Amino acid sequence: MGTIMRSFLLLLIKGYKKYLSPLFPPSCIYEPTCSQYALEAIEKHGALKGSWLAFRRIIRCNPFHKGGYDPVP
Repeated sequence: MGTIMRSFLLLLIKGYKKYLSPLFPPSCIYEPTCSQYALEAIEKHGALKGSWLAFRRIIRCNPFHKGGYDPVP
């Protein structure tokens, strides 16, 4: 079950990066971008913890944070 969920989430994020992200100007204040961070977090930590890390990162991606380099722990 975990592998299926992990694969599904990775497929969703890759689809977003390929088809939706190019439609909007670059706006992420972090390096790597939030979608790349989510991919790396899910690959490294699995579906549950990786999704939680990605969610926390997306919540921080706003004008009130300075951004910068923020690798996956």
